Amino acid sequence: MNKNDYLKIGKATDLTGSDRKLYRAFEMLPGILSWGTLSGLVLFSFLKPVWVAYFIIAFDVYWLLLVVYLGIHLFISYRKMKENLRVDWRAECQKISGWNEIYHLIILPTYNESYEIIRPGIEALSAEGYPREKMIVVLAIEEREGPAGEEKARRLEKEYGNSFMKFFITRHPDNIPGELKGKGANQSFAAREAKEKIIDAEKIDYDKILVSVFDIDTIIYSGYFYRLTHAFLTVPDPYRASYQPIPLYHNNVWRAPFFARVAASSNTFWQMMQQVRQEKLATYSSHSMTWRALYEMGFWSISMVSEDSRIFWHGFCHYNGDYRVEPLYFPLSMDVTMDKSPIATMKSLYRQQRRWGWGVENVPYLCFNFIKNFKTAPKGKYLGRIFVQVYGFHSWATNALIIGVIGWLPVLIGGRDFNAMVISSNLPFVTRMLMTFAMIGLVFSAVISTLLLPSRPKNYGFGKSLSMFLQWLVLPVSIIVFGSIPGIEAQTRLALGKYLGFFVTPKER
Repeated sequence: MNKNDYLKIGKATDLTGSDRKLYRAFEMLPGILSWGTLSGLVLFSFLKPVWVAYFIIAFDVYWLLLVVYLGIHLFISYRKMKENLRVDWRAECQKISGWNEIYHLIILPTYNESYEIIRPGIEALSAEGYPREKMIVVLAIEEREGPAGEEKARRLEKEYGNSFMKFFITRHPDNIPGELKGKGANQSFAAREAKEKIIDAEKIDYDKILVSVFDIDTIIYSGYFYRLTHAFLTVPDPYRASYQPIPLYHNNVWRAPFFARVAASSNTFWQMMQQVRQEKLATYSSHSMTWRALYEMGFWSISMVSEDSRIFWHGFCHYNGDYRVEPLYFPLSMDVTMDKSPIATMKSLYRQQRRWGWGVENVPYLCFNFIKNFKTAPKGKYLGRIFVQVYGFHSWATNALIIGVIGWLPVLIGGRDFNAMVISSNLPFVTRMLMTFAMIGLVFSAVISTLLLPSRPKNYGFGKSLSMFLQWLVLPVSIIVFGSIPGIEAQTRLALGKYLGFFVTPKER
């Protein structure tokens, strides 16, 4: 295999021989680290409870400092986002020569979503204000959806066909060998179709096209494409960058169950904090990039679950470390996970979180391509990125369980000798004290979440607003049930070679 072939790898079974064994070893690494940490702490709580007690106290201090550190980043990101929402980005673009030569290709992959879910996002695009003759909208439907998908597409084409330079429908064929049924294959097919039938046919300059791939429930805030265009025209080396907005889950936030809202807001906060820490930022969900880079990479992977983040890692490896994500500090609105009943929503939310946790599949990809490109790879960049990914997924799977469950094990199973020691009686006190201080972060999250909320609908009273604030009391449970557990399940599946398929999150409003 040559370098470009390695960049298309989805999993170990795509390889043979020693390459397959090496990739499998990297696939097993995150799960081994997470299970090794948890099982080791359980074992030592019985064998060496004093060691674990000191570790838990040190870990609680670390957690408290981390909460403060991340809280500062959250506040900085919130301030920058609010500032950017007040800027007239159209006026800022007009100060730059050639801004109106930039085309926007917007790809909207969909499968089984209703007309009512799809239409508001397209309506927001048509009302954006960016020159319509520079906007190409591609509605990427799946052939396997049948007549229902075709009917929706035709209805939307009739309604919005004249609202853009092009409103183009693609129909992704089913059962193509080597493809995973998911977003990546669909949007890759859509991009190739757009290249052949629009971009090349119209002879549009590849260097003047920005591509945005949006989850179908995405509703842009006014000014998004002006903000994106301005960023592209002003950042250094713009063709070696993707552009990441902040996802706000506001479309149905007043109707969604409280536990789903907490999980969605937690994800928003994480993405906001990552915007400040650019060295840790990767593409997520709805994002944008240059057509030049996408074309040179050979489009999205057709065999990945986490195609939204993989395209960044593909670019990072393709350009040998010379690829980054530019934070836009600008929001998009999306749907909170919501199914037909609270129980169904719990199940869907868990599956969604497990799918997000499946982003751990990028760890073996990054490690493997680092080894294969070891001689010329910028080792500091690669090792730094690998450490951030391994640490991030390990923390996702273990931190909440260490604090909420394992932290109490030395007292419960440490034995009579340990319980007779001073540290045994001090451990619960110190833990409660430190976690009480850490609750400041929970209150801060509740405040920021409340400030971000859209206006309360008229059919809800003050009690609903109060519940939006008090819902954060379930966070300690939520980060275990909808954080650590699906995260460690994803890592365990990867370690065992039980590869996950793509899950389309149900959408209700």
